[in-house]
Amino acid sequence: MPFHKIFVAGHRGMVGSAILRQLAAAEATANWPAAEIVTRSREELDLCDQAAVDAFFASAKPDCVLFAAARVGGIHANATYPAEFSYENTVMAVNAIHAAYRHGVQRFLFLGSTCIYPRNAPQPMAESCLLSSPLEPTNEAYALAKIMGLKLCQYYRQQYGVLFHSAMPTNLYGPGDNYHPENSHVIPGMIRRIDAAKREDAEVVTVWGSGTPRREFLHVDDLARAILHLIDLPNPPDWVNVGSGTDLTIAELATKIAGVVGYEGRIKQDLSKPDGTPVKRTDTTLINSTGWFPTIDLDEGLQATYQSFLASHSLNAEH
Repeated sequence: MPFHKIFVAGHRGMVGSAILRQLAAAEATANWPAAEIVTRSREELDLCDQAAVDAFFASAKPDCVLFAAARVGGIHANATYPAEFSYENTVMAVNAIHAAYRHGVQRFLFLGSTCIYPRNAPQPMAESCLLSSPLEPTNEAYALAKIMGLKLCQYYRQQYGVLFHSAMPTNLYGPGDNYHPENSHVIPGMIRRIDAAKREDAEVVTVWGSGTPRREFLHVDDLARAILHLIDLPNPPDWVNVGSGTDLTIAELATKIAGVVGYEGRIKQDLSKPDGTPVKRTDTTLINSTGWFPTIDLDEGLQATYQSFLASHSLNAEH
């Protein structure tokens, strides 16, 4: 489906930058019609400012919005800043979706997360289990904000006939991730910690929790390909899972990362830290039925991600 002007919200983040890479690659190979790509930094456009967001849509007039802007973080960040995670993510979604409707946007794809599903959802988690039972308390604030964005897209589509829809990616990793020592997600957090242990010749490296929870991971470039696939569908689902459909334990993940890093010490589980949801794996039947499948396996993706981590941290050290 051709678009003249695509607004990528959150273009500096891991997902947004992957979308930009994929748009450029698709245009270069003539798999996607050329479109003007519009971006705004946080300094240029505060998505929490309703008047500013409305003025932007009135002047920029995008016909497609890929909404990857969000305040994100791991278990620690979600548990420490629930007010900010709830307020900022809800307001950003509400402002952008309403302004897009007001100013005639043809297509709006909202990016959520599979943390929207209940803590004890049947595994693998299908789209239909949304709101069927309580959420995981450690990320409830973020999940509720994302549910609001997802449902708002559904309501505007239902009431006004606009093609606003959502994608719910599983745990993401890849270039451009956040390696903050406290506020990062599981893969970047482990890479940073295990790399440091290797550099320090530490005999033991500690990993949060019991190691028994099972998680599914998707390379961010696969997600970007899925996004372009979804906005090319004439009648996409209101919301759809985007994942690999396979999972592993956190302990198994730590062992994989230690192998990639070349760390030969012992991995110790910190049982005082929370585990979060016991099992989280998506049912990808719906998106697979539309013709999309991931292409980057976890071993290959972890190798590339570690090289990206080394390159970015070497560059930062030089400056």
